[in-house]
Amino acid sequence: MTARDVIQKIEPRMKKTIEAFQHELASIRTGKATTALLDRVKVEAYGSQMPLKQVGNVGVLDVHTLTVQVWDKSMVGATERAIRDAGLGLNPSADGQNIRISIPPLTEERRKEFVKLTKKFGEDSKVSLRNHRRDLIHEVEKLEKEKQIGEDELKRGKKDADDLLHKYEKQITELIAQKEKEIMEV
Repeated sequence: MTARDVIQKIEPRMKKTIEAFQHELASIRTGKATTALLDRVKVEAYGSQMPLKQVGNVGVLDVHTLTVQVWDKSMVGATERAIRDAGLGLNPSADGQNIRISIPPLTEERRKEFVKLTKKFGEDSKVSLRNHRRDLIHEVEKLEKEKQIGEDELKRGKKDADDLLHKYEKQITELIAQKEKEIMEV
């Protein structure tokens, strides 16, 4: 095993961290309707908590309105309650088996809260990336101790780990800036 093998093993974990961060960002409101807003909503259905997407179709009606077409009419009330209680500041209204959700414009204060939340998610993701880098360096050092690689390859492995970390941290910083711009856009 070489330092390159260790990097190839750790890099997919760093990519997954970026993907998870992007998913977190998608669930933060920007004042525009997006189905990702409701990804975290869980509905009490048939005795268990189910993701909203397993209870009905979620769609965008227009820039400020989401719709949920509930498949089972008996689940409309529970779905409406789950959306209201999800802490998203949304007020759904049922119309038969369809639920309409108006996305109210964000206040300046709410926008600032969402920017803070975005930065917190970003920092958490950067910490995760640093942990992956630490694991990578430990494995490369272990290989060097076991005499499977030389000192030069150890140094190269550490430098590659730092380069990888900087590459992914830069992506997170760019995603944060992009989301912040979206949130603050009136």
